[in-house]
Amino acid sequence: MEEHVLGITKLVNHLLGPLALWLFHILHITPESQELPIPQHVVMGMVVLLIGTLVALFLRARLSVEKPGAMQQVAEMLLTNPLGVGIRDLLEENTGHDAPQFIAFVGTISIFVLLSNLLGAFPFFASPTGNVSVPLACAVLTFLYFNWQGIRHHGVGGYLKHFAGPVWWLSPLIFPVEIISTTARLLSLTVRLWANIFASDMIYAIFLSLLAGPALWGWSKTPVLGVILGVFPAVLPLAFIGLHIFVSIIQAYVFTILPSVYIGMATAEEH
Repeated sequence: MEEHVLGITKLVNHLLGPLALWLFHILHITPESQELPIPQHVVMGMVVLLIGTLVALFLRARLSVEKPGAMQQVAEMLLTNPLGVGIRDLLEENTGHDAPQFIAFVGTISIFVLLSNLLGAFPFFASPTGNVSVPLACAVLTFLYFNWQGIRHHGVGGYLKHFAGPVWWLSPLIFPVEIISTTARLLSLTVRLWANIFASDMIYAIFLSLLAGPALWGWSKTPVLGVILGVFPAVLPLAFIGLHIFVSIIQAYVFTILPSVYIGMATAEEH
């Protein structure tokens, strides 16, 4: 499906495109498009980074113990909440007392994924996670991080021993299976996030195009019929925006709990 180029993408490429082309030339990289050297998902990722930074700075300046504001309470709910599904809650459940040292990384990935997913619910924007390279980048960072934590916690030899299993004579069989299983987490994290966000956007576009056709046909017959049939494509976006928000939150939760589980498995003492 051809990607619709948004106005903000054209603007960013108009302002920063020459600089990007100059950098690509120095690095001997050929962009996919000379007119739009900065891809749309990169532009949307920059928007997410800007929004997240501004919100963090705004929130930091208004932190209060006595009178926490609405934004502070929402931020605290993301970290920990009575349902036990906050970032810190999930890390404590899977990594125990070591949870605080992992909050910075897991929280950053989780909030980036959440904001990226939700961006597609707003007009004139798109979810950067709808492009497979963005979920893949998040998955690669997660993969490198939990393996690094495993090596840091147990040492290279101790961590590799984890892949061999507890029964030494089965190690030649278990080791390659465990390596493949661990590496497959890259694919699992990437496809799960990308497919859900991409499908959410695609289903919305398909249904809207299907309902817009009858509305245009009705308008060609009589304005009254066109208005009646036009109610459906006018109301449909509200339902799909709600669905997109629901999917965005669920996928951000999944991208929080799975890294927490992987870190817990990599740093567990019962190796």
